[in-house]
Amino acid sequence: MGEILSSEPCGLLIVNKHAGVTSLDIVNMVRRLFGIRRVGHTGTLDPMATGVMVVLIGRAAKAAELVPSDRKRYRAIMRLGLTTDTEDTTGAVLTTSEAIPDAEKVISVCSEFVGSIEQIPPMYSALKVNGQKLVDIARKGGNVERKPRPITVFSMSCTPTDRADEFILDVECSGGTYIRTLCADIGARLGCGGAMASLLRTEACGFGLEESMSVDELRALTPAELSSRLIPIEELFRELPSVTLPAFYERLFRSGCEIYQKKIGSSYQTDQLLRVCGEECGFFALGKACEYESGSAIKSIKLFSL
Repeated sequence: MGEILSSEPCGLLIVNKHAGVTSLDIVNMVRRLFGIRRVGHTGTLDPMATGVMVVLIGRAAKAAELVPSDRKRYRAIMRLGLTTDTEDTTGAVLTTSEAIPDAEKVISVCSEFVGSIEQIPPMYSALKVNGQKLVDIARKGGNVERKPRPITVFSMSCTPTDRADEFILDVECSGGTYIRTLCADIGARLGCGGAMASLLRTEACGFGLEESMSVDELRALTPAELSSRLIPIEELFRELPSVTLPAFYERLFRSGCEIYQKKIGSSYQTDQLLRVCGEECGFFALGKACEYESGSAIKSIKLFSL
């Protein structure tokens, strides 16, 4: 393990999560690597899952709930002919079936799940009900009624494997989508049941596997090399328009004042999120265009540098 960095780092680290650990385990590993407590991430992966985790370090951890792009891409193996209590193959088997449909039927049914659909979150998840995680309730043998939630499957390909009961799903979807629930729902519609046998997240927040490093690879780096792997926080918001404030208005904005658009010659639509930059310092905050009695103004949402 490398030495602890002397000054507090800030930025994004793209980690290739390995199987058998939780997302919190990865966060704790990164904390030890950088010698810093303030570390977060943009989306949980189950212990059996691998792939892209966008880890937020230092002041960047404040961005976890503000990421504007929630598209993610996964490659999963769906196994048909069984159902489990966890909706993946690590759980207890509830039912089995030998009536596996042919590949043409499976591919056709998968196409029906592309678009805006509703999904009931699984009991074995980190979602909370009355302050309790569903997974904790499930492990005690309990069950809680869950309401369907809207999700979007932007695209999904289904490819047969050399096993008649297994198919590779390549899915691009909105944040909050449970791929194991998708496998279970497809299996239910086919009438034979289904569960997720493996899961690889190939893209999150616009970052792919090619930009990621495993924890072991990160541990082998020197402090300087580790620091060089950090991506500026602004990259999380690269799809947002930017506004550059003159020095006077930058000082007002940093002190909590809203900046009226007519004063700086901008005309962003109400509720538009913005990258806020200074003339000399560059990106330093997220802002939002809001309507006030005196007109439209940009207010601070989150400061990332003092």
